[in-house]
Amino acid sequence: MTIRMTQTIAGAALLASVLLTGGCKTTVNTVESAQPTAKKEMVADKRVITDSSLASKVYVVGVNEAKTPGGLIQIQLEVVNQTSSRQRFTYHVQWFDAAGMQLSSTTAAILPCVIEGKETRYLSAVAPHPACKDFRVQFLENSK
Repeated sequence: MTIRMTQTIAGAALLASVLLTGGCKTTVNTVESAQPTAKKEMVADKRVITDSSLASKVYVVGVNEAKTPGGLIQIQLEVVNQTSSRQRFTYHVQWFDAAGMQLSSTTAAILPCVIEGKETRYLSAVAPHPACKDFRVQFLENSK
């Protein structure tokens, strides 16, 4: 009886460990057109990386910029999680005028985001005012 009970407990522990580990490693498969017709206006960007761990969890592939019908700047960042685990982070978009002065805005919120392992996400923002001519995006890693 004790051998059978030990085997049952060991099997249950192994199953629980597999389920818990599997739940932490969610990855994403995607399918898209092999020849997309959309034309992106990619912006040359400057990156300042102070947290290399965060940079691998939320890697910025590129920045696409366009104008809304009302003439406001619209940006879209393509980010990818290079790890196999779900990552939580926040980001914040700052807007600047033609003189490089930061414009305060009611939309200057710190936005939470979750990205699955190997997933690509698109983060979008629209300038809150026509005076906005430039932007900066900051990423922060969530504390566990």
